[in-house]
Amino acid sequence: MKILHVVPSFYPAHIYGGPIESVYALCRYSAEQDCQVKVLTTDANGLDQVLPVATEREVTLAGTIQVRYCRRLARHSVSMELLRRLIEYVRWADVVHLTAVYSFPTLPTLFACKLLNKPLVWSPRGALQRWRGSTKVGRKKLWQALCSRLAPRDFVLHVTSVEEAEESRAAFPRAHRAIIANGVEIAEPSQHRPVSEAFQLVFLGRLDPKKGIENLLDACARLQKKSTIDFELTIAGAGEPAYTQSLRERIAALDLGARVSMPGLLHGQAKEALFAQASVVIVPSHTENFAMVVAEALAHGVPVIASKGTPWQRLEEKDCGLWVDNDPQSLTDAIRRMATLPGKAMGERGRAWMNKEFSWRERAEKMIRLYQDRLRARAQTAPTKAASSAESAPR
Repeated sequence: MKILHVVPSFYPAHIYGGPIESVYALCRYSAEQDCQVKVLTTDANGLDQVLPVATEREVTLAGTIQVRYCRRLARHSVSMELLRRLIEYVRWADVVHLTAVYSFPTLPTLFACKLLNKPLVWSPRGALQRWRGSTKVGRKKLWQALCSRLAPRDFVLHVTSVEEAEESRAAFPRAHRAIIANGVEIAEPSQHRPVSEAFQLVFLGRLDPKKGIENLLDACARLQKKSTIDFELTIAGAGEPAYTQSLRERIAALDLGARVSMPGLLHGQAKEALFAQASVVIVPSHTENFAMVVAEALAHGVPVIASKGTPWQRLEEKDCGLWVDNDPQSLTDAIRRMATLPGKAMGERGRAWMNKEFSWRERAEKMIRLYQDRLRARAQTAPTKAASSAESAPR
């Protein structure tokens, strides 16, 4: 099977957070299942940076994935080169998997699949979920209406949780839905290495208002005021410069400068080291379709406090974390409680859970079955015509 992923940005564009890791892993494990996998994307790595990759030819990643990075001209994903090459790549594919909603490649990819009668799986990655701080809602509705007009009639929305499935229904009520959660790489067990005697709180992810970081900082201010726990907080990630600066100003205003550090974007060994020092990872988001960092933390044997804006209510069922409201007082109480619990044993239970139920290989197999179902459905409804197996692969 020939699978084309169309994404506005791709590995190693870590600045865009969890979706970069999850799409890359899905591609790798799909290729292991004897699928031909190509990726059409841009070289974007944030508004002000591009990846140091070749843009004049395909690049091979992980030994099996063929990636065409196209030069980004503006914003996060505006690329005339991607637009120029889109039709040949879609024509090559048996199935097209589109990721993201409000980005430059979305509309032309939807239309290309409709024009060439290609099965389409579309992953919004949480973009269709709303919370009280959501912006540009009117413009997003207009964009969604245009998407509905351009998309094939029988496309499938791939969502990662029941919550995302329900919240996406209003945007595309007639779309098929497939719930397939992300997988996670199971890390080797590592020795907990705290950097001090303090209880180590960690936030790891994209810096964005929907992540609820302000509520976490307010909770830390309450903990400091009552001097009930000796704690330190690391906020690791990157975001828009103005928003990042607003967090620094809030830290100063709350007199948390001695307890809170912001080392910026971490990946590779630096990210591994952060998990090794963490007592608990905190995910206080207002809304998430999956929250990849929860799975990553548990896979590293670190317990988690996740908000009820995330689909992780089973943390408490599996006794490896807490699932709480994301207001400051609830987060304060959760941190106090976590400091009294057996964190190591909780982390071990979380790691066992991830190993049993969140294998990337098993998730890729489910996704491939979804692709095969779409191909069969298309074959049953499409008019008979000569096979196009002789199509040449794009370069």
